[in-house]
Order: sequence, then structure tokens, then C-alpha cells
Amino acid sequence: MSALITISILAIVVLYLGLFKAEKFLLPVTVGGLLLALGFAVAEWDINSAPIYSGMMLYDNFAVAFSSLAIVSTILILLLSGGYFEKISTHVSECYTLILFTLAGIIVMVSYHNLAMLFVGIEIMSVSLYILAGIRKNDFGSNEAALKYFLMGAFSTGFLLFGITLIYGAAGSFDLTAIKHYVEAVQSGQVISPLFYGGIILLIVGMCFKIGAAPFHFWTPDVYQGSPTLITAFMGTVVKTAGFAAFLRLFSYSFGSVHEFWMPVLLAIAILTLLIGNITALYQNSFKRMLSYSSISHAGYMLFGLIALQASSAGSVFIYAFAYSLASIVAFAVLILLQDQTDAESFDGFNGLARKNPFLAFTLTVAMLSLAGIPLTAGFIGKFMMFSGVLSEQHIWLVIIAVINAIIAIGYYLKVIISVYFNDTDRSEVNVPFSYKIVLGVSALTMVVLGVYPAFLPSIF
Repeated sequence: MSALITISILAIVVLYLGLFKAEKFLLPVTVGGLLLALGFAVAEWDINSAPIYSGMMLYDNFAVAFSSLAIVSTILILLLSGGYFEKISTHVSECYTLILFTLAGIIVMVSYHNLAMLFVGIEIMSVSLYILAGIRKNDFGSNEAALKYFLMGAFSTGFLLFGITLIYGAAGSFDLTAIKHYVEAVQSGQVISPLFYGGIILLIVGMCFKIGAAPFHFWTPDVYQGSPTLITAFMGTVVKTAGFAAFLRLFSYSFGSVHEFWMPVLLAIAILTLLIGNITALYQNSFKRMLSYSSISHAGYMLFGLIALQASSAGSVFIYAFAYSLASIVAFAVLILLQDQTDAESFDGFNGLARKNPFLAFTLTVAMLSLAGIPLTAGFIGKFMMFSGVLSEQHIWLVIIAVINAIIAIGYYLKVIISVYFNDTDRSEVNVPFSYKIVLGVSALTMVVLGVYPAFLPSIF
């Protein structure tokens, strides 16, 4: 848990840097501290296999992998922040500090071994995000996003807490191992309390709110639209990945023995999420709002890892989240650059980009193709693993529906590529800072390499 301690201390250090007006050190200190935390996280691979802190946390390989992914994604996003926070807030250090506190909550979320710690991690993450969504105090869209996020977050927390209460009432413990033993008792003839099944349903509702799955998605487009673009990138990648990691840890470990009970519920949610996310995204004119509905559809694909619960589910979700995070970071990075020039979010803002900025056009194209799941990109490998999992469980109709939705998704991702290469317009060249070139280049190269040669992907679980 050295990574969690490092990030928590780093947040306080960054806050003091702001207090002493050392703004020029905020970004390098934050990125350097996160690299140190990443080193601590990776160093704990294959070390911890038993719960720590009186059974409250379990920093096993699962937690190490998803913590590392969250830290790497945060570093890439922060490399895009040079000069960005100065434009949206007078207190720059608070922006970095809130992101670090959010990341601390995420580390708790992916490494909990007690439902009380799951709640603590979600609240640490959520409270910081409420503030980040509304960090532009004089912007009505940002204020609206923060209010909607807070209200919906409060409702989802209520469902989550009620579900945890019912689970505790039935199993008599918050510990995941104790809950698992209670569930496995049904195989020996013991009757499970109806309270337990009710708790599972409420936990599904609470977690689906957090990951933005339909029909609990209605806050997502407005919050993503109104929040600062860099914060939207953080919420759509790091936060979503953490939500799925927490979801997967609980349901695969503790509720696996009653998979037949909750699987049909998630199956219906996944189908609804795919349909709503892709069909609605097809009719969007705003690139940022399209990415918001796209993130909803990708939540549907990642639910496949829970529907077809297998030993390889964690690895499949990790690889899909990794590919999705890289592509989304590239897309939001290009959007930030274009917003600085034109202050527009529509697809027309990408017209003629290939003529003036071929590098930006290429990286954005790779990101769109990866999000669409086109072969020779990392996104294709992620979708292939998800589809293979559900096919092995004989969910043929789910795969057919997913393929149809993937075809629909190609339509709205191609709209961006068509604007970039075929819709000409008189535009000036976009200035691309060096840090953006690093993030865009490394991300695009990684997506292509993993798509062409997926053997580079380690068998991490």
C-alpha cells in the first residue's frame, strides 16, 4: 500500500506548494510523485496475497494492475494540463490536489477487502470529483454539471449503502471472504436469506450509477459536457476503470456462486447500455457529447466480463480498459487543442485538420479506429477478448447484438475521420506543445503495437 500512502502525502505537498506560490513546480512534482507511486505499486507484484490492515484491504495482483493503470492514465492526463488549469481556476494547486485525492480514493476502490472500505473509497473519489466538475465557478455549465453529479451521486450512494446493509444483515459481515463463505453455503443445502438477494440488486444499481450504465446513465452526458474537458477525460477513463475494477472484485470474488441470479440482470443492463449509448451517439453534433455517449456504450462492452464470469475476466476487463483509456485520452487531448483555437466542440471544428496538422490527424484517427474496434488496433483486441468470453458461455444473441452495435459505432467514429480528411476548410495550423506530442505519440504507438502484435500484452492474472 505504499502507492496509496505516497499519493496521499503528495496531495498535501502539492497543496502547500500552492500556498507558497510555487505554481511552476506543481506539474513536475505531481508527475514525479506519481511515477514514484507507480514504482511502489509495481514493486508489490506477487508479494501480497493476504488481506492487510485487519482484513480491510487486499493489495494483490488485481489491485496492483488496476492501480498502475489508474496512475499511468492520470500521468498522461496531467501532462496535458500545462497552462490548462490556469485558464479555469485561480487556485491551480487545488486542481492538482483534488485529482490526487480522487486517485487516492480510486486506489482504495480497487484494493478493498471490506465493504466499508468500498464505501470509503467511493466517497473519497466522488467528493473530489463533485468539486472538479464545478471548478469553473463562473461557468453555468460547470455549475450545472457539479450539481447534477452531486445529486445523482447522492442517490447512487444511498442505493449502495442500502445494499451493503442488506448484505451485512444476511451474512453478518462486511468482509468479502466471510460473504463468499456465506454464499457458498447454499451449495451445502443452506438457504440464503432473501435480504441477501435484495442487497445484490441494490449493489448492482449503485455500481451501475458509478460506471454510467443504462438505465442509470442519464447524468453522464450532461456532467461530461459541462465539466472542463480535461476533467471529463479523467472521469471518462480513470474513474470509469476504477468503477469496473470495484464492481468486478466484489461480484467475481464474493457473489460468484450465485452468478445465475444476478447474471440476467447485468445481461439486460448491458444490452440496454449498448443500444442507448451507440444509437444516441450516432445523432450527436458535439464531439464531446458524442464521446460521452460513447463511454456509455463502452461500459456495456466491459460488462461482458461480469456476464461471462471466468478466470480470465479480470484480464479481459483490464486490457479493454487499457485500450479504451489510451484512445479516449488522445481524443480529449485533440479536442482541448482545438478548443483553444476555435472554442468549438462540433465535428465541423475538425474539418481540414489533416492538411494543417497531419500528426494530430493521424493520432486522432488511430484513437477513433481503436474505439470502434477496428483490427490492428488495441481496441480490437479488447473487443475480441470480451466477445470470446461471452461466446464461450453460449451467449450467442448477446454477441450478435454487440456486433450490430459495433457497426453502429463505426458510423459516428467515421464522422470524425471524414471531417478530418475529407471536409476541407480554411483554418490555421494548431500549435501542439511538446508534452501533447509525447502523450499523443506514445498513446497512438501503443495502440498500434498492441493491435498488430498482441503478444506484447502480458498474462497478468
